Amino acid sequence: MKRARNGVHSTNAVAPSADSREAMLNDIRRQAQSSVPAQAHKEDGLIARATPETGYYSKPLLKKPQWTKEIPLYFFCGGAAGAAAIIASVADGSKRDGSLARDARAIAAIGGTISPALLISDLGMPSRFLNMLRIFKAQSPMSVGSWTLVAFSSSSAAAAFINGWRRRENGGAVRVLQSASQFLSAISGAVLSTYTGVLLAATAIPAWNENAAILPLHFAASGMAAAGAMLELRGHDASALNAIGITTSIAETVVGASIELRASPALKPLKSGSSGWLTRIGGLLSGPIPLVFRLLALGGRKSRRRKYRKIAAASTIAGSVATRIAWTRAGAASAEDSALLLRKHSE
Repeated sequence: MKRARNGVHSTNAVAPSADSREAMLNDIRRQAQSSVPAQAHKEDGLIARATPETGYYSKPLLKKPQWTKEIPLYFFCGGAAGAAAIIASVADGSKRDGSLARDARAIAAIGGTISPALLISDLGMPSRFLNMLRIFKAQSPMSVGSWTLVAFSSSSAAAAFINGWRRRENGGAVRVLQSASQFLSAISGAVLSTYTGVLLAATAIPAWNENAAILPLHFAASGMAAAGAMLELRGHDASALNAIGITTSIAETVVGASIELRASPALKPLKSGSSGWLTRIGGLLSGPIPLVFRLLALGGRKSRRRKYRKIAAASTIAGSVATRIAWTRAGAASAEDSALLLRKHSE
């Protein structure tokens, strides 16, 4: 074999023979087989095909969400704040209880401030959140959610600020600004309280995707229940808040029953393990327990009614937080079950 002056092999180098090429391929096969777990081989020594029974060579097909603890808290704060903005808009329009509208606006503004902070904390740096706003994609729940969060945070803060300013200045321009900011806050709040459920359902993770039909409504009901409960703990006892609590607790009870009664293998993380127990605890605290106390609050002495409603409110908030944590943990457990995903696609 000749060498070029620079030391590199020349183009007329002799090609390896067919036998040597076959020997190289056999060596590569042996190395590949030795790197695969023993249970992935058939008895004849060949690599087995991935099946629902064996999984994908004992490795997960999906990467589980790398979320920090801030994300379920972000889901809770965003949902409650968005629902509070809706309550504030309705209460402001009815002109019956100005203090209820004011406190609901405050909850929306506080939640609108905390939510971006929690999301940025999970992302690690503000620039990553800003990068999510470079373009808008209507078909992407994450893009829609990012822009919705910005619109809600800005409008809810503006609505709360202008409401305080209006006490000193009651001109027409101030009223227009307040109405516009309150309207935008309510609209974006409605999206914010549901989009996180859409975001989970749009993934390939079985436990989330299997519940695509109920997750947005489930998160919306949970957010509305939490917002009403916060206002009750603040001291408001309007009958409308109790009606909201009864309606949402019924909805949460139905969601919990739906999960328990369905026999889909994709629901296993919601029924077993730590995520399953947390799902059941969150469901009880959000559904049957507050429902019973709210029904008891429909009659009896006023002091007893308030006591029952505060118990229901505290249970609802705890259940709403537990529910968000349970869904994120169930998703992580579901992503690690590769056999479940293979079985679903083999049917």
